[in-house]
Amino acid sequence: MKGGKLIVFSAPSGSGKTTIVRHLLSQEHLNLAFSISATSREPRGDEKDGEDYYFIDLKEFKQHIKNEDFLEWEEVYRDNFYGTLKEEVERIWALGKNVIFDIDVVGGLRIKKKFPNKTLAVFVKPPSVDELKIRLKKRKTENDEKINMRIAKASVEMATAPQFDFIIENDTLEVAFKEAEVLVYNHIQKSSSEEE
Repeated sequence: MKGGKLIVFSAPSGSGKTTIVRHLLSQEHLNLAFSISATSREPRGDEKDGEDYYFIDLKEFKQHIKNEDFLEWEEVYRDNFYGTLKEEVERIWALGKNVIFDIDVVGGLRIKKKFPNKTLAVFVKPPSVDELKIRLKKRKTENDEKINMRIAKASVEMATAPQFDFIIENDTLEVAFKEAEVLVYNHIQKSSSEEE
């Protein structure tokens, strides 16, 4: 697989990574396109297929795994799979753009491992677990049981932060935006000779 750069943003749910990724996508000079993940879960709220995720049923998802169609995939919760289809990255590279990912920490680190020099891996850290809980409750998209599951998972995810190239603490959104812009811009400017 040859092509543009890969930019991974990973974080516990509620850290603000999606907001940061959306901001970066609006910065035209960065020439980014969003990698749409595939998932076996049902759409939530007003999520659209082919825009927010590629919604694939469980059987089809498992067939894609068998066919080695994924760059990375993971069973995040029981029978709840997420992954990045290789053809999605190739589609974006064919447009002459750099790929930005908004994915969980395991997937993010797998991409970094596969393409160590092409990938910038950024971990977005919430100010605290308490703040994370407040943000998740404000969303009003999940019940308390789901929120508690996400909080438990967040503690495990926070421990992976040092494995990323950079950590952005999302305390003040404007500061996080600026930090993210500089990191991405510098990564894109790196010459291809520095890559594998």
